[in-house]
Amino acid sequence: MEIYLVGGAVRDKLLGRPVKERDYVVVGATPASLLAQGYRPVGKDFPVFLHPQTQEEYALARTERKTGPGYKGFEVYAAPDVTLEEDLQRRDLTINAIAESPEGVLFDPFGGQQDLEQGILRHVSPAFVEDPVRILRVARFAARFDFEVAPETMALMQAMVAAGEVDHLVPERVWKELEQALAESYPRRFFETLRACGALARIFPEIERLFGVPQPKRYHPEIDTGIHTLKVLDIAARLSQDTQVRFAALTHDLGKGETPPSEWPHHRGHGERGAALVQTLCQRLRVPKAYQELAVHVARYHDQVHRAQELRPGTLLKLLNRVDVFRRPSRFEQFLLACEADARGRAGLESRPYPQADRLRSAFRAAAAVTARPLVAAGLQGEAIARELQQQRIKAIKQIIMN
Repeated sequence: MEIYLVGGAVRDKLLGRPVKERDYVVVGATPASLLAQGYRPVGKDFPVFLHPQTQEEYALARTERKTGPGYKGFEVYAAPDVTLEEDLQRRDLTINAIAESPEGVLFDPFGGQQDLEQGILRHVSPAFVEDPVRILRVARFAARFDFEVAPETMALMQAMVAAGEVDHLVPERVWKELEQALAESYPRRFFETLRACGALARIFPEIERLFGVPQPKRYHPEIDTGIHTLKVLDIAARLSQDTQVRFAALTHDLGKGETPPSEWPHHRGHGERGAALVQTLCQRLRVPKAYQELAVHVARYHDQVHRAQELRPGTLLKLLNRVDVFRRPSRFEQFLLACEADARGRAGLESRPYPQADRLRSAFRAAAAVTARPLVAAGLQGEAIARELQQQRIKAIKQIIMN
């Protein structure tokens, strides 16, 4: 029985990145032999075991054969006669098909080290086309490492999209890959890669529709809404590691994709249209509620936030109430960060200040300091409390703005 460290652990060691988890492949063994040594089985679709002491995953060397559409139609063969090279050959990318022996000797039959050095994402074998999840994984690795996709791999991905393979992806897996991509260092590369192979239009049509849609050059020197959206995502990634903020930045302008061309380059009412599209996208991909609620607020109200310097105290309070800031103050900071990313996600304006956020923060602090308790003590009841609370909060906001 031979044991090798494989996959991401080897790749990340070679890149000098922290190794978060280690996976091992076992060559020349059977399930019975591992069970006899105290390994605990966990794999449902193929034989994977947990080490009795470290709890790290050990998988028997295996091959896979496509038996149906999508990413679940596979027949797995795991036996002592499966070689290490055969196991590595079933993997998606060369950079993930490197093994290391316990003595530190690397086994790299497909040139993964060279592709790491050159920053290339290249498929291992033609079997790449058998699993549509690999399209998402390639895009996610592009977002992590800022690597380029090899031309021949991009051609395979395009062929997979044309054959309808991505239509078999289940919502939960799409969301999992998207959420992971949003957490990476270069999240825009996820969407650029999907767009290059044609998958963006199939998986995220609301985002694809933004490309080629013009905006007023006065406010958007980059003009194209799709380019603006990716710039906003860039800024959001710079401002925050919070994937909820990044998702809201990504989806803030979806409504512009449904503006009638006769109204271009203006987009009146795109906030309400965008909020509805965000809800549709989130329902389709089964996006967690916290992501959806923040993204809907940003889509609906970001333009109003941009005008915060012009808004009267009463209008500022209405905005604060609409984004539910008094019950959800922590989400308010997420909301402001996504709006700031939008304001700065424009060609040449990436570093400009955003005083609107501070104005809203000040308005919130002033309003939050006014509570209902004194009003109740004064004998007010029901709607009278709500009316007086609003008036006093407006007065407090006015005082802080005037000062």
